[in-house]
Amino acid sequence: MKSTVRKSTDARVPARWRADVERVLITETQLARRVRILSRQIERDFSGRELVIVSLLSGTVMFLADLIRQISLPLRLDFIGVSSYGNGTESRELVFTKELRLDVRGRDVLLVDDILDTGKTMKRVLEKLRVLKPRRIQTCVLLNKAARRIENIEADYVGFDIPDYFVVGYGLDFAERYRNLPFVGVLKPHIYESVLPAPIKRKR
Repeated sequence: MKSTVRKSTDARVPARWRADVERVLITETQLARRVRILSRQIERDFSGRELVIVSLLSGTVMFLADLIRQISLPLRLDFIGVSSYGNGTESRELVFTKELRLDVRGRDVLLVDDILDTGKTMKRVLEKLRVLKPRRIQTCVLLNKAARRIENIEADYVGFDIPDYFVVGYGLDFAERYRNLPFVGVLKPHIYESVLPAPIKRKR
């Protein structure tokens, strides 16, 4: 079962973030509760199997750490790096910045990402993984932004369905900032609509 976020919570944005963050969309408590539920679902579905978790860098780091600490199955972990963002928020050509190190042939793979919106990144990564001939691939994302979907793709495990907001925190960034927010917040438009002087690499 998915958890849908239709509006912001009543939680206040901490004072040090109020100039940049408009509101709290998902609180620390909500995140922790939902990650526990996802971990139980994954344990049940992969029971008796050795799991290979492939995580996309770098927005998954906080979500991934909380998720795997609650999975008691034997597992191995590897990372793929993908960049698809240049200046601002417009998507650009996908570039793989880190390749998979582990051999996943014949193994059960769980692909973990922070957010699924257009689906372009996940589609490309799944295509790349399927060439390696794993036994099966399931996908897990913290956030699902269906309003921006271009590719016909859905995740098997979803933390939260969210509206089409520009979100940061809990690992998600803008210009490599805000990853350390302990909640998921909505970024104020003037932050991401401004023209940035240097290229920003960011994937979706």
